[in-house]
Amino acid sequence: MQDLKKKHLILLSFLSALLLSLAWPLRGFPFLIFIALIPLLMVIEQIRQNPDRFRLMATFRYSYITFVLWNAATTYWIWNSTEVGALFAILVNSLLMALVVQFSAFIRLQLKNQIVGIAILPVLWIAFEFLHQDWDLSWTWLTLGNVFASRVSWVQWYEFTGVHGGSLWIWVINILLFLLIAPCLFKKKICARGRNTLIVSVLLIFVLPSAWSFWRYYTYEEKSNPVDIVLLQPNLNPYTEEYTLKVPEVMDRLFTQQSKSMVDSSVDFIVAPESVLQEGMFEDEFHYSLSIMKIKEFLVHYSPESHFISGAGTFRMLKPNEPLTAAARRYNSQMYYEAYNTALFMDSLGIPVTYHKSKLVAGVEQMPFVHLIKPIEKLAIDLGGTIGTLGKSKDRTVYTKGVVPVSAVICYESVYGEFVTEFVSNGAQIIFILTNDGWWKNTGGHRQHFVYSRLRAVETRRSVARAANTGISCFINQRGDVIQKTEYWTRDVIRNTVNANNTITFYVKHGDYIGRSMTIVSGLLLLISLLLYTANRISRRKTHLR
Repeated sequence: MQDLKKKHLILLSFLSALLLSLAWPLRGFPFLIFIALIPLLMVIEQIRQNPDRFRLMATFRYSYITFVLWNAATTYWIWNSTEVGALFAILVNSLLMALVVQFSAFIRLQLKNQIVGIAILPVLWIAFEFLHQDWDLSWTWLTLGNVFASRVSWVQWYEFTGVHGGSLWIWVINILLFLLIAPCLFKKKICARGRNTLIVSVLLIFVLPSAWSFWRYYTYEEKSNPVDIVLLQPNLNPYTEEYTLKVPEVMDRLFTQQSKSMVDSSVDFIVAPESVLQEGMFEDEFHYSLSIMKIKEFLVHYSPESHFISGAGTFRMLKPNEPLTAAARRYNSQMYYEAYNTALFMDSLGIPVTYHKSKLVAGVEQMPFVHLIKPIEKLAIDLGGTIGTLGKSKDRTVYTKGVVPVSAVICYESVYGEFVTEFVSNGAQIIFILTNDGWWKNTGGHRQHFVYSRLRAVETRRSVARAANTGISCFINQRGDVIQKTEYWTRDVIRNTVNANNTITFYVKHGDYIGRSMTIVSGLLLLISLLLYTANRISRRKTHLR
């Protein structure tokens, strides 16, 4: 192993990428994730032990091979909506991941491997996953803990840790297995006691969380608090129909004969998908909206006690003295407005309540670092409807006029665990997800997005009702089980009863505490390493001058 050629290290980098990709949902086998990082760890260790054989940033270069292949294999489907966006997401996300590995190698070198050694890597990795959630280039699709989205019975303990607990679990098992086989690979001796300790550690760390999770999964009982919900899947083609059909045509797609036969006076909520209403509504003029008028007429006629939730594109005119935000757009020489990706909550009588999507897709719904590059905002990727930087809601809206408090999470927001907990902390007892997954066509994109919703149900112990324009619409219970779903790219209506829940989980209460802790530790390790590096440079310079 010590004499491996560089081509062998490249093959090991390829192998890690292959195993990561084969583990990924929806059609992968998650068990592979527990060995997927071992080949990469072998490469990292080979470089560390033989620094004279490798040029500067070698760790970065080999790990970049792994990550760019993994990103491409699992998120290639972005290409269907935007070629530029796909290249950017794959190349930049891989770049950031490889930099994390390189920084961990740098820190380990400065600390002389005497303090935390190989454990530096998972600490930095989870800090990266946490920080990657909250900046303008956020792309958390490949957070390692997401890999169990199709096997929620393995990770019922996410109600305590969120997905970062899963990421830590994966890294720890990979590292322990690597340490177990490393003596053979690097021709080093390990005492029987040390080997046995590693074996027992691997078994305990794998078995105990899994066993508890299965126990929790099969013994978890929902409190009976039934809420009757209808999900509408109008199947509007986002490329050719959604932003061009007139209001009566859209209403015909929503309120089909199937919809009318499915709804009755006992329905509590009727839910339509993201951005289905594209009338160009200004929010201070909802009473003029033909779409809202037609929805209220439907409610009065078929289900007067129901509440209707729908996605929409809306606008708001800014007041004369209102400060201009990054989302402000010029209306005329003196007036500005903001555009929103909106969830509307309404009944048959009142004015709709609004929530504006707040986790925006970079390059589509917001220009990254818009204050710096506002002049080129017009280059934002056009996926139909409203483009450029959108406005956001400051608060996580909870709608309280129905039988129970509910919230609507819009599309990409459902990938962010801690973000979703903010709705639950504000009182939401059921989570609606409004989405439009047709941009990616029939690829892994819409399937991955669908199963990630199951993790939110486990983390929050909230039932989830997911309305998708082109599929997959579904009902998910508090264990994360899909109890009913539609097929992709079909017009459909489904109805089911799910239980509301007002219990607050540990994760809802404390959020991503694992990510925060790792970020603090990473910052301290990086600071210490920089100080040591600077001190060594100064010492060497003084020695040279003498």
